[in-house]
Amino acid sequence: MPPSPPMPADELQFLNARRSVPAKQLGAPGPDEATLMRMLEAAVRVPDHGKRVPFRFLRIQGDARLALGERLAARSVERDPNAGDAAIEKDRNRFAHAPLVIAVIASLGPDEKIPASERFSCSALVCFALLQAAQACGFGAQWLTGWPAYDEEVHRLLGIGMGEAITGFIHIGTPKLEAPERDRPDPRTLLTEWSPA
Repeated sequence: MPPSPPMPADELQFLNARRSVPAKQLGAPGPDEATLMRMLEAAVRVPDHGKRVPFRFLRIQGDARLALGERLAARSVERDPNAGDAAIEKDRNRFAHAPLVIAVIASLGPDEKIPASERFSCSALVCFALLQAAQACGFGAQWLTGWPAYDEEVHRLLGIGMGEAITGFIHIGTPKLEAPERDRPDPRTLLTEWSPA
């Protein structure tokens, strides 16, 4: 087997430097329209079995973030009338920190050829690629879900249709601090080799 061509060191360093910045530590400014489009163009370059494009984007920004937070606080009380003030306030502020949140929405309706699991995986790859693109453009980002990603009333509020699911809320903004590195798994401990019996 011929040796693999060497990868430029800078590219590996960029990939190895990826880290999430907590949404609470993301502030203005966020990306302008042209930069956001560049980021989304990069994010859609994911493996897509059958070319189904099983995802779409929903932008939440400006005052809409705060309005959504008020709706989430109300919904939190509906879900749990005994919810404490801290839990309700957390829901009120879920979208109040980063100036931009992109919801990535998976299309999971009937498909005779491509399983829903593969289409959801494609949408999840878009979330990860958008994190990479945000960092490449000088921003911080975090991929979050939480109960709002799975709540039917929140789906109705956001216009999530039948056969759709929220894969993630990608919070994007300017980091207020440098996110610390965390322990990463050693791939050598995760790699096994199959051989025929």
